[in-house]
Amino acid sequence: MSNIHAQAATEGIALDAAADIIRHGNRFLVVGCSGGGKSTLSRKIADRFGLSYISIDRDILWLPGWVQRERGAQRRIIETLIAGDRWIMDGTNPSTFDIRLPRSDLVIWMRMPRYLCVWGILSRWVRNHGRTRPDMAPGCREKMDFDFFRFVWTFEKRFAWRIVEGLERHGRDTPLLVVKSRRDMRDLLDLLGARA
Repeated sequence: MSNIHAQAATEGIALDAAADIIRHGNRFLVVGCSGGGKSTLSRKIADRFGLSYISIDRDILWLPGWVQRERGAQRRIIETLIAGDRWIMDGTNPSTFDIRLPRSDLVIWMRMPRYLCVWGILSRWVRNHGRTRPDMAPGCREKMDFDFFRFVWTFEKRFAWRIVEGLERHGRDTPLLVVKSRRDMRDLLDLLGARA
């Protein structure tokens, strides 16, 4: 990937331009590290604009007891869900960008600092300990283990390049908003009248 394209893929458009796309668009993809606020932002936008809220964790990836659904089945479910007219999908998985990005009016990358993502997963674990949170598949009680913590801790270094590469390969014509702070998130929700 050229440096120019890499820079464009990580800077994105302005908040007000993204808010305008959300007001007039129909299909949105929210990606980023666990604990970064993808589900919170997606639900608020879905509620504000009457969109179907699709969670990759809840609706596609996981079966009860933290069993991963087979990849072919995941892809078939995604193909069915993205055929819908109005939705917002929360979940990263760059291996399906080839089918999701062409259907998206806007990609929102929740590219929060590592400490915020770590705080997000730890506070979520405390809040939901022993229960299944609303954005997770039934029978997947909230858990915390070293592998998941390490995944979040090293996400930017080990996995962000896959998002950049996927955006470059499959989403050159799809506008991108990069949300880098809680303030960015609040400002976007304020612009949309969705902060409650």
